[in-house]
Amino acid sequence: MINMPILYFAVYIVLGGRDEFLNNQLAIFICTLAFGVILSIFFATAGQSPGYKAYGIRLADMQTKKKLGFFRAMWRFVCFVIFGALLIGFLPAFFRDDKRCLHDIFSDTACYEV
Repeated sequence: MINMPILYFAVYIVLGGRDEFLNNQLAIFICTLAFGVILSIFFATAGQSPGYKAYGIRLADMQTKKKLGFFRAMWRFVCFVIFGALLIGFLPAFFRDDKRCLHDIFSDTACYEV
């Protein structure tokens, strides 16, 4: 819901097509960064992204259960990208009782039902 308009704008309006986008690493980085900033704003202000809201969950600090700050939410996104690229980020969720992924462990966050 958030990333698709960003990608559509970059691919078809700014760059003019799929091939130009795939060959432009700066455009890919800027789209990923824009998505991370917008997602972090959602988490910092409401504690939920539109997808989290649809499923009735929210992201909060592990100890206090309060909303995250912008930079902490951005750190969580950076961890999500790094561990997702390494294909190990979601493995801990299968073995932990609290089902937290590696990006949640490193940012000390958890998802809760609303």
